[in-house]
Amino acid sequence: MPENQTRRITHGAMMVALFTILLAISTYIPLLNIVTIWFISLPVAWYSAKYSRSSSLLVAIVSVAMSTLICGIMTLPLAIVVAVIGFVIGDIIRSKKSKIFLLMTTAFVVLISITIEYIVSVKLFNIDILKEMTMNIRKSYEKSNEIAKAMTGQAPISAEQLNTMIDTIQMGMPTIITLLVFFLTFIIISVNLPLLHRLGIEVPKFAPFRDLRLPRAILWYYLAVLIITLFMKPDVGSFIYIVVLNLSFLLSMLFLLQGISCIHFFMYQQGWPKWTAYVGTILAFPLSSFVILLGITDLGFNIRGLISGMTRK
Repeated sequence: MPENQTRRITHGAMMVALFTILLAISTYIPLLNIVTIWFISLPVAWYSAKYSRSSSLLVAIVSVAMSTLICGIMTLPLAIVVAVIGFVIGDIIRSKKSKIFLLMTTAFVVLISITIEYIVSVKLFNIDILKEMTMNIRKSYEKSNEIAKAMTGQAPISAEQLNTMIDTIQMGMPTIITLLVFFLTFIIISVNLPLLHRLGIEVPKFAPFRDLRLPRAILWYYLAVLIITLFMKPDVGSFIYIVVLNLSFLLSMLFLLQGISCIHFFMYQQGWPKWTAYVGTILAFPLSSFVILLGITDLGFNIRGLISGMTRK
């Protein structure tokens, strides 16, 4: 057997064992699992970055099978997701794609994986996690209402307001899940890439956040949402209403990022200390309405060009 093939098999066996150990710790050891759960994908990512796609896919499948065999069938959904994350991260690194491509592709693949798992759990096992989550939120608010009413004599939220809030959460669930997946994927990438770099893997880097620019086409989506909201006024609960609600929420988050990036750019151009950018980011959330408007204006009228021109003068 050639030496490189022997090394490939040896490394594959080591990564499968490490993946299984990390998954077992994340499943059965409290407190420590808060740390290890972010690194379960690392073994598969390292292997996928060094070896061919076919070999990496085999290692990912064996890792899922071995960890499920040892840790139990209940860990299968988590094992699949983290193995997919590791495989995609490593494959994109090996292909020398950009870090933003790495983030977008990984999050998109994770979304597909979670969607498939959700459909399987509902159709085959009659387990609707989202429905149970919504019921728990409702019960929590109802209990809080009862406690507040017993103490003050008045409920802070009426039954009608509670129903409206729960319905909004249910209709906005696609966007909430999407943003959550992107956020968690960003954390996983951020903590694993430095380790992969230390292990001898050449990893991509993000451009400075101050240089973030969204595609201008997003403005047309925003305009379309405004027109539908103002003139069509879709009925609450209808398909168009749910689409507009989710798009509005998603676009608001994107414009918020654009606005924060513009603030970072201004502070950088003025030569202000780095800590001011962190303060500006924190203050952007309570002032989100203004920052979203800033993001829309920057995208439409290129405020950064004006800032650069003023700085040069």
